[in-house]
Amino acid sequence: MAQKPTIAVTHLGCEKNRIDTEHMLGLLVQAGYPVDANEELADYVIVNTCSFIQAAREESVRALVELAEADKKIVITGCMAQHFQQELLDELPEAVAVVGTGDYQTIVDVIQRVETGERVKAISQHPTFIADETTPRYRTTTEGVAYLRVAEGCDYRCAFCIIPHLRGNQRSRTIESIVAEAHQLAAEGVQEIILISQITTNYGLDLYGRPKLAELIRALGAVEVPWIRIHYAYPTGLTPAVLNAIRETPNVLPYLDLPLQHSHPDVLKAMNRPWQADVNDKIMAQLRNAIPNAVLRTTFIVGFPGETEAQFQHLLAFVERHEFDHVGVFTFSPEEGTPAVSLPNPVPVAVMEERRERLMLAQQPISLRRNQAEVGKVVDVLVEQERPSTGELVGRSARSSPDVDGLVYVQGTARLGGIVPVLIESADPYDLFGRVADKPTQLRGALDRVSVSSL
Repeated sequence: MAQKPTIAVTHLGCEKNRIDTEHMLGLLVQAGYPVDANEELADYVIVNTCSFIQAAREESVRALVELAEADKKIVITGCMAQHFQQELLDELPEAVAVVGTGDYQTIVDVIQRVETGERVKAISQHPTFIADETTPRYRTTTEGVAYLRVAEGCDYRCAFCIIPHLRGNQRSRTIESIVAEAHQLAAEGVQEIILISQITTNYGLDLYGRPKLAELIRALGAVEVPWIRIHYAYPTGLTPAVLNAIRETPNVLPYLDLPLQHSHPDVLKAMNRPWQADVNDKIMAQLRNAIPNAVLRTTFIVGFPGETEAQFQHLLAFVERHEFDHVGVFTFSPEEGTPAVSLPNPVPVAVMEERRERLMLAQQPISLRRNQAEVGKVVDVLVEQERPSTGELVGRSARSSPDVDGLVYVQGTARLGGIVPVLIESADPYDLFGRVADKPTQLRGALDRVSVSSL
């Protein structure tokens, strides 16, 4: 029997893309293909691309060009393949296949066809596929962490966002399927499961006729994993039922990722955000009252077409007033195929960059105060790396999500992939510093049992 070709996989983009990469790896390994981390030794290199904003596309293009210059046979998958399918084939003779966001499950068939000399275009115009717990998967995260996709696609049509065009409408997995995969991950020793989708607070709407995030959270409470984190909790979906489920399910962290994007109602309306004027002081007060110990993360876009200095000042005051634990700030990126491309009154790039800098500077002392409040506490830390040169351990507390929030640098010894108690001794605006503590701490502080029925 002829030996199967060796395949390397390069992953770019978000954690949703990462799960696609992990499923492709799982399918290839199951089919007997040798997978090598070294692109130079591989017969084919799969590049799972991102096309969300200009900077992501540029990173994807750089990776593709470098491989093409090395005369590698390239299989292009992911959002950029979905977005620019024919252009990629036309521009890159080295591209032997393009595979869409709803077609990565066909990767074994694609490689087999490529091996016969065919140049493959496997792209569904309207993606409908979503993997479940039976789809093979080879995790690429650190051993203690796994992402768990609860739904794919999005039914909203925000003016700046290309994602629904690239990933299709929302399609949720069943609660039973998600819980089954969570049990599988727990059995592998995973300590932290991160629930993701485009809009997690809309989970189940397409499948059950109404959102079912509260029911999903409670069902996941039976899974033996210490930390479950929810990403992309849109404020209008944080109903009393959802907030109560978060408070009452011990292994679900009181961590809310709120992609607010702006605070000014006119900017939100221009963005075609589904709640528009509902991002306000009242909703923030409701969330704080419901879960007093909640860690709040958010992201904002500055420089959206038509954003005035006064509207930016509104956002600046909003951030200073509400003291988020973590804030990410992006400058507006005009995306072909979205309504925002043709909006009048574009904000100059220099002004966008200056506003981003001002907002980040306003957040820095807030983040520092939040971190300094941890000094003197013993907190649980998931240990993810060891620095051989210093012997220092690197991990995260429950207040921080991978790749987007700060780290905890730890003196002492602990098992990689495990959760250990750490005495926090100092802090800066981004990270915490401490040493392994002598005694264990509770996984979560006792939650203030505040009724959220008034929300």
